[in-house]
Amino acid sequence: MRKLTYYVACSVDGFIGDATGDGTAMLACLDEEFLDFLRTEYPETVPTHSRRALGFDDLENRRFDTIVQGRASYDLALKEGIPSPYAHLRQYVASRTLAVSPSPDVEIVADGLVDKVRELKAEDGGLGIYLCGGSRVAGELYDEIDELVIKTYPVVYGTGMPMFAAGSDLTRFGLAGTRTFGNGAVVRTYARQR
Repeated sequence: MRKLTYYVACSVDGFIGDATGDGTAMLACLDEEFLDFLRTEYPETVPTHSRRALGFDDLENRRFDTIVQGRASYDLALKEGIPSPYAHLRQYVASRTLAVSPSPDVEIVADGLVDKVRELKAEDGGLGIYLCGGSRVAGELYDEIDELVIKTYPVVYGTGMPMFAAGSDLTRFGLAGTRTFGNGAVVRTYARQR
């Protein structure tokens, strides 16, 4: 069974962006040490165009071969004229409002997102599924999330978009690893306790 991993950036106070979902304030924390971590540990989580610009487009996927993201996350790429932001992964976008995919490489999932993710998890393969966001999709898929990788950046929003938009039952996750960086960022990995 493949894992669904919610790999997400958040502020110290637990927000993935401001009230509109804009998380660009956290980009200031992407220094050379942190980029090296992404390059060596999670290269496939960087959009294809950014991988090219950073010089690691040739790296193989280490953890994921599939991405699931919400419409708002996908719209960030579309606004930049990029209809296939993760061309190195199989791409699924959860959207009830986007009727036709702007790219043949991106499949729109209008209904049955949980069923689609269960189908993806049941596939054979050594790599997992990257849940990119956003808050509503993470809330909808909460029960399917097997692992959390939380990149906490040293910024405080005060208010904003939470990691999970929907309420959920109390669930225990066990700490599986922590990595700290000189810029104050911390990456924590948690495994769901089932």
